Order: sequence, then structure tokens, then C-alpha cells
Amino acid sequence: MSTICNLTERLRQAGYKLTPARRAIIEVLETEPEHLSHQQILEEGQKVYPKLSRATVYRTMELLVELQLVRPFYLNDPTQRFVSALGGHHHLVCSSCGKTFEFEHCTVDQLSNELSEKYGFQILSHLLEFHGLCEGCHQ
Repeated sequence: MSTICNLTERLRQAGYKLTPARRAIIEVLETEPEHLSHQQILEEGQKVYPKLSRATVYRTMELLVELQLVRPFYLNDPTQRFVSALGGHHHLVCSSCGKTFEFEHCTVDQLSNELSEKYGFQILSHLLEFHGLCEGCHQ
């Protein structure tokens, strides 16, 4: 999750120990592409720390969500995945085949500013998903 900023330091600041298992999870999150599931984190983390357990992955991800460092989300399947809790995250999701496209260009900034002013709400991040049919499915 390249957009996650220094999880090691942020966990230390929050008073948590950095066990070898947590270090392995953090390494995976900071180096692998986004949208990782618990299973993917476990598999990649075991390459770094072979003793990493499924329970530790679930507990650590729950902690990172609680600390608002990552956030869970679902694409077009029931598998919970994780992305950085900072900034924006944008997807096009095909309702037919389930293919997901991530896009960077987002013009939500103006809406974000308007909502912040209107409601006195400091917006830190957002998720934006458009559901429809990909080029292959709508032909």
C-alpha cells in the first residue's frame, strides 16, 4: 500500500510494540499493491516471517483500522480488503464480470471543499466507486 505513510512510526506513537509478526504485516502493506485481503497479507507476510498466523493478521488489521491507518472495503465480492485511510481511493467496478479498475483522476476536491464549508466537517479521505458495465460486458 504505497500510500500508507510509515506505519511503523505511527504504531510506535500510539504505544504499540512492533513484534516480528507486526513488522512482517507492515512490510507487506508498505510494499505490495493495494486491495490486499487478509489471506493475501498472510501469504505475503509468511514469506517475511514464517511464523505469522492468521489470527495475528486479523488482530493487526483490526488494530490498524481502529487507529484509522487503513480502512476495510469490499469490491464486487464478499472478501474484505484494505486500503490506506489517507487521501482518496477510486474504482470502476463491473457489475457483470466483477472486474475492477482503479483510477487516479478525481475531481471531488471542489465537492469536498463545499461540504467542509457547509457542514464544518474536516474531510480527511474518501472512497469513490462507480458500478456499471465494463467495455467487454456492455458490448
